[in-house]
Amino acid sequence: MNDLDKHFLDLSKNQLKKLNCLIELYRFWNSKVNLISRKDIDNLYVNHILHSLSVAKIQQFVDGTDVLDVGTGGGLPGIPLAILFPKVNFTLLDSISKKIRVVEDIRKNLNISNVITINDRVENHDLKYDFVISRAVSKMDKFYSLVKNNIKSKSKNSMPNGIISLKGGDLESELKQFNNFKVFEISKFFSEDFFQTKKIVYIPFQIK
Repeated sequence: MNDLDKHFLDLSKNQLKKLNCLIELYRFWNSKVNLISRKDIDNLYVNHILHSLSVAKIQQFVDGTDVLDVGTGGGLPGIPLAILFPKVNFTLLDSISKKIRVVEDIRKNLNISNVITINDRVENHDLKYDFVISRAVSKMDKFYSLVKNNIKSKSKNSMPNGIISLKGGDLESELKQFNNFKVFEISKFFSEDFFQTKKIVYIPFQIK
């Protein structure tokens, strides 16, 4: 049994049901397609669902926000966040077709209407969004150069448009080229040991 309703007090019964069903769907699909490390499947709730939802602790997206999840893999962090923010538009992009097929099946199973899936590389994707989110996709300097043209210049959320990325470990070298960023310790939001080294990196869009 998880404690999502304690971490996120405004969750409806329908949202809780979808998030719990999501855990079961990942267990089912992971036996067929390697979305999550086999040894990690027993830690699915904390290491993947709760980790994804930590983004909501630093930014409550306003209705109508457009979010691009780059390298979504099995739909993380995009699917849990789409359940949490049903009036926010999420585009989940990945270059591996079998993973996108799984995400699309999960989307249909849970009737998540605010998610679009795209099987492509971000270099080929030219639409613009308020935020680009990711989960340990690549080094931040490289990632920023890949997605900077996908970020809208005009903001409508409390935080200016930019990148929100779930990261771990030592980030000093990959952030040294940026002079305007914030790093949030996830351990301040959740007490589980897994989060002791986990961080959320926020880099606002910088117009040159």
